[in-house]
Amino acid sequence: MASRPHDAVARKGRGATYAPANRFAPTHRETVDDGWWQEAVPDRLATEVAEERARSALAWNTSPDLPFDRSLNPYRGCEHGCIYCYARPSHAYWDLSPGLDFETRLIARTGLVERLEEELARPGYACRSINLAGNTDAYQPIEAERRTTREVLALLLECRHPVTLVTKSALILRDLDLLEALAEQRLVRVMISLTSLDADLKRALEPRAAAPTTRLRTIARLAEAGIPVGTLVAPVIPGLTDHELERLMAAAREAGAREAGWMLLRLPREVAPLFEDWLAHHYPERASKVMSLIRQCQGGRDYDPRFGHRLRGQGVFAELLEQRFRATRRRLGFPGLPALDTTAFRPPRRQGELFR
Repeated sequence: MASRPHDAVARKGRGATYAPANRFAPTHRETVDDGWWQEAVPDRLATEVAEERARSALAWNTSPDLPFDRSLNPYRGCEHGCIYCYARPSHAYWDLSPGLDFETRLIARTGLVERLEEELARPGYACRSINLAGNTDAYQPIEAERRTTREVLALLLECRHPVTLVTKSALILRDLDLLEALAEQRLVRVMISLTSLDADLKRALEPRAAAPTTRLRTIARLAEAGIPVGTLVAPVIPGLTDHELERLMAAAREAGAREAGWMLLRLPREVAPLFEDWLAHHYPERASKVMSLIRQCQGGRDYDPRFGHRLRGQGVFAELLEQRFRATRRRLGFPGLPALDTTAFRPPRRQGELFR
């Protein structure tokens, strides 16, 4: 592991232990302990929210690894503070650190619903499912006040546009009325992310995300309401959470999940040193073993970004995980989620024109 910043420290309610430099900045500043008195590092950091006027709504991708080609992110950064989050490096594009800034300095995108309405009304728009959200959690704590995700769902329901959601927050239950209406028309699928059933590990790994039992209750409530729901066991962390794979799938199935998926831990760019330092603080006795297993699954590196490899890994350990997942999925009898309807879509402006 590279030398640790002297001001790296585990803070209550935060995942990252320090703020690595923004890789796009023309200059970098590094703090060094020279033996002289220095101001104490604060144990708690407040969350700051800035606003950004959205210039577009949908983000497009051509990745063969993903089941969607478009996504929508109501926010930049995520207060859940999951130390492993693959989206952390994107914060550097806004002149912020992928470390502590990612979870404490958030950006709320304003005017997003208006931009989405314009994009859905464009001539030639081809309706396919929109994923909420690909680079943040659409139901992180800020959503309770901002309600942008709810406004997006209301527009999609009005337009009869299909949507998929992946979250680790119980706040999604606030929008049961919209989700039920979408489900009645085969326009929604929800995946609840599960990482561990160990509450202590969760608090360190995903400090401001919902507890494991809360997520399982969320699955149960969604299933009871008739909303197609599954679970995404992600990320599976070799040497830390991989032993829970079968138990997580069984707990989700018992709660009412109709589908299951899994993804291997990804450590792109700044995420790798952030994760290593997190291990050194929280699990020093197994840090070297965890990193060794991760590298075995990534061709000897911290991360293999190639399509077809980045989500599942390679090698004996990764293949064993895939075999375990498939065998457990068959044994538990996940029936799968229904297909979404893309034929009922009605562009938003065309509806308004009927009354002009």
